[in-house]
Order: sequence, then C-alpha cells, then structure tokens
Amino acid sequence: MAISPPFPPYPPDPGTAAEGNGLRHAHWWQHKWVRYGALITLLALSGLVILALVREQTGTQGFLVGLGLAILPVPLLIAAFRWLDRVEPGPWRNLIFAFAWGACAAALIAIVANSFATQWIATSTADPSSADTLGATVIAPVVEESAKAAAVLLVFLFRRRDFTGLVDGVVIAGLTATGFAFTENILYLGTAFGTDQLSGDSGIASVTAATFFVRVIMSPFAHPLFTVLTGIGFGIAALSAEGRRVRKVLLPLGGLLLAMGMHALWNGSSVLGAWGFFAVYGAFMVPAFGVLTWLVVWTRQRELGTVREELPAYAAAGWITPAEPYALGSMRARLLARKYARQHLGKPAARTVAQYEAYATSLAFLRHRGRLGRAGADFVSRERELLNELWRRKDVARPALEHAARMTAPPVPVTVPPWPVHGMYGHPAPGPYPHPGPVRPGSYGGYGSPAGYGAADGSGSYGSHGAPGGPGAHGAPGAYGSYGGQPPHAAGLAGQPGYAGQPAPLGGPGYVGHPAPSGHASSPGHTGLPTHPGHTPYA
Repeated sequence: MAISPPFPPYPPDPGTAAEGNGLRHAHWWQHKWVRYGALITLLALSGLVILALVREQTGTQGFLVGLGLAILPVPLLIAAFRWLDRVEPGPWRNLIFAFAWGACAAALIAIVANSFATQWIATSTADPSSADTLGATVIAPVVEESAKAAAVLLVFLFRRRDFTGLVDGVVIAGLTATGFAFTENILYLGTAFGTDQLSGDSGIASVTAATFFVRVIMSPFAHPLFTVLTGIGFGIAALSAEGRRVRKVLLPLGGLLLAMGMHALWNGSSVLGAWGFFAVYGAFMVPAFGVLTWLVVWTRQRELGTVREELPAYAAAGWITPAEPYALGSMRARLLARKYARQHLGKPAARTVAQYEAYATSLAFLRHRGRLGRAGADFVSRERELLNELWRRKDVARPALEHAARMTAPPVPVTVPPWPVHGMYGHPAPGPYPHPGPVRPGSYGGYGSPAGYGAADGSGSYGSHGAPGGPGAHGAPGAYGSYGGQPPHAAGLAGQPGYAGQPAPLGGPGYVGHPAPSGHASSPGHTGLPTHPGHTPYA
C-alpha cells in the first residue's frame, strides 16, 4: 500500500525560501532559445514547402477556396480541446506547437511519403487503381498516424512537466490532428474546386459541395478521433510509476496501432461504396466518438474531484485557506473568482488568479501521484516550487476564491422542529380550564378566584392562596445549549472549506410566568432545549 507524502511544513515568510544552487554553464546548443529557434525554423520551412506543394496541385484560386472552407471547423475543434484542458491548462506554446506540427511537418511528411509509396506500388504492380486503394487503406494510415504521433512523443519527452495525464495526451494529440486535417482539407477541397472548374459544375451537385459535406460537416472529428487514441496511450503511460519502463513503451505503441487500425477502416470504407461508407460511419465512427467523448469528460470531472480531495492537506498546513479546495474544485467557482478579481483589481489580477488556479491544480495532481507511489524523484522540489508560486500570489487570489466559494456553496439544509414555534409545549392549552367569564363577588366561596387567574374585573378578592404564582425557580428563559452562552458553531469537516456549520433551529425556551393549572404550584420556566451541532455545509 502506498504511503501518503508527509504534509508540507507551514509556509515561511515570503522571500525566505532557499534558492537552489546555480547550474553549471550549459553549452550553446543546450540553451532553450537555441532549441526554440531550431524548432520554429523547421516548422516554418515545412509550412513554406507544404504551401508550395498544395498551391501547385490546386492552383491559386483553388487554394484560396480550399483555405476558406477548411478553416471553418478549426475554431470549434480548438475550443473543444481547450475546454477539456481548462482544469489544468497547459501552456499555449505546447498547443501552438502541436497544431503547427500537424499542419506543417506532419502534412509534409504525409504528402511526400504517400506519393512516393503510391508511385512505387503502381510501378511494381502495373495497376494504378489497386495502388491507390492500397495506398489509402495501408500506406496512408501508417504514415499519417506516425507523423502525428511524433508531436505527442516530443511533448511527452521534452515537456514532461506539462504532460501529466490522459487529458494532456488527448489535447496534444487532438490539436495535432486538427492542424493536419486543416492542411489536408485545403488540398482536397482545392482539388475538388479545380475539378468543378473543368466540368462546369456548381452548387449542391458540385464535387466541392460533396467534399465539403463529407469532410467538414460529417467528419470534422475523424483525424482527431484517430490520433486521440495515440494520445490516450501516452496519457496512461504518463500516469505510470517511474519503474514501469516497459509499460511506458507498450501503451503508446498500442494506442498508435489502434489509431492506424481505425484510420484504415475509415479510408477503406470508401471502397465499399456509398452504403458501405455510411455503414462504417454509423456503426463504428459515431459510437467511437461518443465513447471517447464520454471518457475525456469523465476524466475531466475526476480531475476536479482530485483537486477537492488533495488540497485540504495544504489547507491544514496553512498554505491555503480552508475554502479554497472547494472553490478550486469547481469550474464555476473558478470563473467567478476571475471575474471578481477583474471587477475589483483589473485584468492583471484576473491573470494572477488564473495562474494561482493552475498552480494549485498542478499541486493537487502532484500530491495525488505521490500518494499513489507514482511521483518522480523531483517530488519534493516540484512541490516546493508550486507552493512558492501560490504563496507569491495569495494576497490577490485568496479574496477572490473565498468570494467564489461563498457564492457557489450549496445551501445548508434547515430542519423544521416537530413542535410549535413557541417551544416544545407552546401556549398552555385551554383543556378543562376555560377562560373565566365575568365573576360576581363571593362566587368561589372561601378560596376566592382560582389560583393563577385572579379577578376578572377587580371586584372579587383573591382567596387564601393569594395572587397568581410568580415566575418559576429558573427565572428567565433557559440558556442556549448545555453550558449557556451563545449557540455553538460546529467546526467544518477536516479538509473541507472553512465554513463553520450553521446552528440548527433552536428549540424555543419555555415561556416563564404562564399560570399553572388550577390546584398546582407555578411551574418553573423550562430551559431551552440543547442546540444540535451545526450542519456542516459540504458533505
């Protein structure tokens, strides 16, 4: 059984954290700007080459038409993957790299490799039609999925801190495939437009309209769906313990093989004719899309649960307030916190709150991996780094998050007491003692009026028992609770937001001084019932 990491120590004063020793001077090729420059140059050259190739095949007019139509689904797909990534947002540079790799490098590799392989098969078999079919169903899936998987592999290897789970793999793979599909759609739509120009077709009956319907309307998710399988393999591998090297190799390879198989099935459906295509679409593609969508949404909700479960340890140590785990575990509360900061302190404060949310989420995931025995050797240093980032932003983020927690807290259930609102016994019931009517002197004999009622109009005298009994032995209404004083506020559950339980509805104290029934001495005032412990607001 894995042992939970120790609680972090109480935070020191800002600026007292020890600074790490400086690293040795790195060689010039190890500087990050050198690596960034080389990567940007590679992607830019790939983009220029792919632009020239597509324009050569489609013509300038076809290229522009294809570009205008192919870009339509891109914002929707990017927004969908970004939404999935909102719990622990990855840096934009990773997302831009993934899209650019798919649109430039992966597309260039696919065009060159597919063309070369198809020509080689056609030359070897002397059958161009079978070469095209074989190229579409065998060569293209292997080449294209391998080229797209390279982007996921690069992020997995060189941006390991940003690649921590299944959602990260899905987002990187999905954006890479979105960029690849964007370039491929330009090529297909531009070529279809050129065909229509030669044949004179236009409108709904044109090849361009049919291509647009199949590739943009029916299946904008096709390429992302294939490559997401590879991303899931890398994501599960990222969750594996450090010693599971075989698993970290086999899981991505298994995801890649599944992606190739589904891609081959999709491309091969075109050989089966229109009915075969729609059968594959309805029987395989749509269900697979639904299952994967459910999986990633469920994983996203599970991540929010992890935040709520792991952060209370840091609240107990004083790094965060007790209300923050609840607020950080709710996307609605996070949004309210950013809006609150923007309204009161401006956009820089909203960005600070967003950074605080991201660091806190990373901290929760790090501790979760440590508790399961999956954290790396840098657990302590990484935890300290994230805690220091939170501590530097706490003055701006805490008020906003506490406000969001109050605004989104679930209502506290109120229990209605089974007795009347005036106490357990309420007002004395008339019972067998009706309200006295007009009394004539001497009507009650030697004892005068009944005890506790007195004369109705002042004409009759009190009997030997005298005036009605005074207040009971306890005097004023009973004190709250068992010890007197104010009602106790129950402390919130450990690990939950610091909203103390609200006191339950109090049993009303007996009202002192009401007359006792005839023939009995005045009863003392009843003390109030002990209050029940407050209900904690978060179960």
